[in-house]
Amino acid sequence: MAKEHSFDISAKIDMQNFKNAINLVDKEVANRYDFKGTAYEINYREKDKLLVLVASSDNKLDALKDIVIAKLLKQNLSSKVLEELKTEDSSGNNRKVTFKIVDYIESKEAKKIAAEIKNLKLKVTAQIEGDSIRVKGAKLDDLQKVIATIRSMEWEAPLVFENMR
Repeated sequence: MAKEHSFDISAKIDMQNFKNAINLVDKEVANRYDFKGTAYEINYREKDKLLVLVASSDNKLDALKDIVIAKLLKQNLSSKVLEELKTEDSSGNNRKVTFKIVDYIESKEAKKIAAEIKNLKLKVTAQIEGDSIRVKGAKLDDLQKVIATIRSMEWEAPLVFENMR
């Protein structure tokens, strides 16, 4: 009997890298010339899994968003870990944007991923297990084809491929 190999598809994010990115954003904004003398706030609420950005204008808020995304990418995190919930006025003529931190695959999307894997017609099985999808197969080449195909497609969640055995 050939040994069966497997890997997991999930949307887990390294929270330490996320916190490092947010700290780097705060340091960069504090030193940027275009933010000198203006009010801004970067508020990460770990328990609620929210990131709140406050700036004095829409232009400053857009710049703040760009800095956050750049720092996330430098920490090897996808920009998809942030889902914008709402942009609104805040006190003191400021603008506020709230992001939800996405670290899970929704069940509807997990079903789509499993269906795509089945459509590849390879000798692999995809099984949804809570927050992740376990893909099993006898050949490592088949598993690598699955990874390459799923990675090339556009998904809502920031997919991570891990636990290759």
